[in-house]
Amino acid sequence: MGRTRFKFVVGVDEVGRGPLAGPVTVGVLVLPIRNIKQFISVKDSKKLSSEKREEMYKRLLKLQKNEELSFAVVSSSNNVIDRRGISEALRIATEKALSKLKISPGDSQILLDGLLYAPQKFRNQKTIIKGDEKIPVIALASIVAKVTRDKYMIRLARKYPKYGFEIHKGYGTARHRAAIRKFGVTPIHRKSFLKNLSDK
Repeated sequence: MGRTRFKFVVGVDEVGRGPLAGPVTVGVLVLPIRNIKQFISVKDSKKLSSEKREEMYKRLLKLQKNEELSFAVVSSSNNVIDRRGISEALRIATEKALSKLKISPGDSQILLDGLLYAPQKFRNQKTIIKGDEKIPVIALASIVAKVTRDKYMIRLARKYPKYGFEIHKGYGTARHRAAIRKFGVTPIHRKSFLKNLSDK
């Protein structure tokens, strides 16, 4: 799968696989082959400060406006996760994000992080363990997904102020678990993820 065959390289990554609350979110970013070099030093979103992620996100928005790249972010809600399971929720979000960008399978190489897979029509796809640490275009997809999901969880924190979503973004920290025990489960909690939490 030599890159010279393709006009575009597509990065796919997810954030929010493990939290006890909120959606799981998939980012897809399409980069023309000619623009790869300018992003060669981009790091995985988890290794950047929130300020650096926001700075990069604003840069990507500007580049998208100038049609130098494109990206889409799609989430599957906690209700979908509870009904269908996390793997199916990720598959649904991945498929929707790819379809939003109208990617041509023949012109594009799809590079996905971890355990993600694209629909079968994308024959030129490769899933890479820790791809967000190794492949800049996957790291870019990670950044747009992370910034989008974090902003959403901060908005939810205003609706559910007792839980600290603005701090832990729904992950199972000691503070979050204590809040669940004290105040109960909200409509945005993943009930299927709370089975091992005592006093529920």
